[in-house]
Amino acid sequence: MRLQVLISTMHRTDHSLLDKMNIQTDAIVVNQCDRNEIEVFEYKGHTVQWLSLKERGVGLSRNTALMRADADIVLFADDDVTYEDGYEQTVLAAFRAHPRSDVCVFNVPSTCTDPRQKDYIASRWRRLALLNCFRHGTFRIAARRKQILKKNICFTLLFGGGATYSAGEDSLFLADCIRRGLRCYESPSSLGTVSHEESTWFKGYTDKYFLDKGAFYACFSRRMPFLWCLQFAVRRRRLYGTEKSFREACRLMRQGIRQYKQSR
Repeated sequence: MRLQVLISTMHRTDHSLLDKMNIQTDAIVVNQCDRNEIEVFEYKGHTVQWLSLKERGVGLSRNTALMRADADIVLFADDDVTYEDGYEQTVLAAFRAHPRSDVCVFNVPSTCTDPRQKDYIASRWRRLALLNCFRHGTFRIAARRKQILKKNICFTLLFGGGATYSAGEDSLFLADCIRRGLRCYESPSSLGTVSHEESTWFKGYTDKYFLDKGAFYACFSRRMPFLWCLQFAVRRRRLYGTEKSFREACRLMRQGIRQYKQSR
């Protein structure tokens, strides 16, 4: 099996990102910027496709890389990830040890001390379900490329950085995989760290944050989106409580549900 890292980044003027991330495999870099340019070159014995494109949106970036990938296993990445030596062997070993797995989510702990940016850490190998697919960022996801293409799965262009709604493309991608019958698992293995020093979308518990959260749950669950909003408001009350009341959070999320449904 061969691994390819699919990296989403913006406004890069050179290739130093590869050193910063400690890339040790083939890779496709989608650099969203103000020019159109395609470069293919060798980097430490591996092939890198570097696509500088005049486009915006993290979902579009990931789809662009996925369309051009040709490896057996693809590993999605953000530009603030730094991989450990031997990450390729860690990923491929997981898929070899569990040949029925289609998608595997690895640990990539955050170095950020902000509790709002703290990542969930899996302690054992277990199968993912819809109820526990919300806590995994895309930079943790590896997948069998052919299975993703076979099920016609891609990233939404409505959610995520640079899109209409600020976040949620990662959870919707995993939910799509699960709903279409792919076997998705958590692995206790770690691939590296992510800095998360500055979020590209989280600007506090603003009105837009809750409006977008309502839209996300409307997309995730057409039958009972407000019940999902309600559980979110209860679970996260301690975090947002200094900025929004429980009632106000629920009102804004309900408004986000309505706005999303009206736009369909």
